[in-house]
Amino acid sequence: MVASPNHPPEDLNLLKEKCRNLESQCAGYVRSLETANDNLAAEITKRKKAEEAIQNAYDELEKLVAERTKEIRRLKDRLHAENVFLKQELAASHAYGAIIGDSHPIKTVISQIELVAPTDANVLIHGESGTGKELVAREIHKHSRRKDKPLIKVNCATIPKELYESEFFGHVKGSFTGAVKDRIGRFEAADGGTIFLDEVGEIPFDLQSKLLRILQEGEYERLGEDKTRKVDVRIIAATNKDLQTEVSAKRFRDDLFYRLNVFPIQIAPLKARKADIQPLATHFAKKLSREMNIPCPRLTQANLIDLQSYDWPGNVRELENAIERAMILARSHDLNFSLIKAGLQFSESLQTIKIQDRNTQGQVMTEAELKQIERQNTINALIQCQWKIYGKEGAARLLTIKPTTLIERMKRMQVQKPRK
Repeated sequence: MVASPNHPPEDLNLLKEKCRNLESQCAGYVRSLETANDNLAAEITKRKKAEEAIQNAYDELEKLVAERTKEIRRLKDRLHAENVFLKQELAASHAYGAIIGDSHPIKTVISQIELVAPTDANVLIHGESGTGKELVAREIHKHSRRKDKPLIKVNCATIPKELYESEFFGHVKGSFTGAVKDRIGRFEAADGGTIFLDEVGEIPFDLQSKLLRILQEGEYERLGEDKTRKVDVRIIAATNKDLQTEVSAKRFRDDLFYRLNVFPIQIAPLKARKADIQPLATHFAKKLSREMNIPCPRLTQANLIDLQSYDWPGNVRELENAIERAMILARSHDLNFSLIKAGLQFSESLQTIKIQDRNTQGQVMTEAELKQIERQNTINALIQCQWKIYGKEGAARLLTIKPTTLIERMKRMQVQKPRK
């Protein structure tokens, strides 16, 4: 029997139904695959975001650790520098003890300290070498609101010109030959406290503008670094020069002078306050007897007459050296200062005194001959100490003078360490 064209055969209809079912199943599979693909893509995106968040968190943590490590290193360096500077100050702080004297000039200085110490005003201390300018600076800091912070001393006369900027402001590694690591400067070490600029008149003219900037704005940069740093310090300066004359001669900036000279304090030389010689001599005798572990010698009326008849060009520092020298030479508990009248400086060594006794009995030595003996004695001490100035094995201790005094003497006598 033949199928009619208007009535497709039953198997053809069945085939079409299967095709429709198959198409429907395929569409379902495609939708399932698309859904699974979308879910997978969403999961991948989610995981990528999580990984990015973890990486960002890791980067932030790494950055934070680096910053904290740098800060810890900076604080460690600062504490180390403060420790070094404060050890130096602690050693120096026992040089004179409290201010000693009853003269009118000393009472005036004490009154000025009481007035200016509680303020943050800059102070400029004027006075001859050896009058006790550092002691006055220490007393100002001691009675200020910054007393619990460091007092950092800088002897401007002993810093080589090429190292001033590094010494004041610090440097970064590689900024110059020999800069093997970062180093903080004296101003940063004194942050929150006081910096004492001794012999401020010796600061090179071309560096004075940078010091003025700290005074005006409290800002500076380490040598070899562009980062501007802030610092909060009080400045106490001291000089044995007439800075107004230096300003007139264009060797010292007038604007810096006016900034430093907010509150001037003038310390009179010892020859102008001889009433202080007796209490000072008594104080030094007691202090030195403890250090030398010997009985304290008795200061006689004759001793005081000898001491007060001398003008003391080296001031209080020279008086202390004279007391120490006399105590070393004393064969008994009685001291002898009669050599002062002969013009013999007690900063000379025992060898010089022996030469004087052995070779010049009944003779008078000229000033030039005395200076030559002093110069040779200084060189002998430096050679014996291998040209070391500071410390227990230094020439200053051997000569029983301060290192700064020895450095000033070497400059005056043009004594230099020979080059190898």
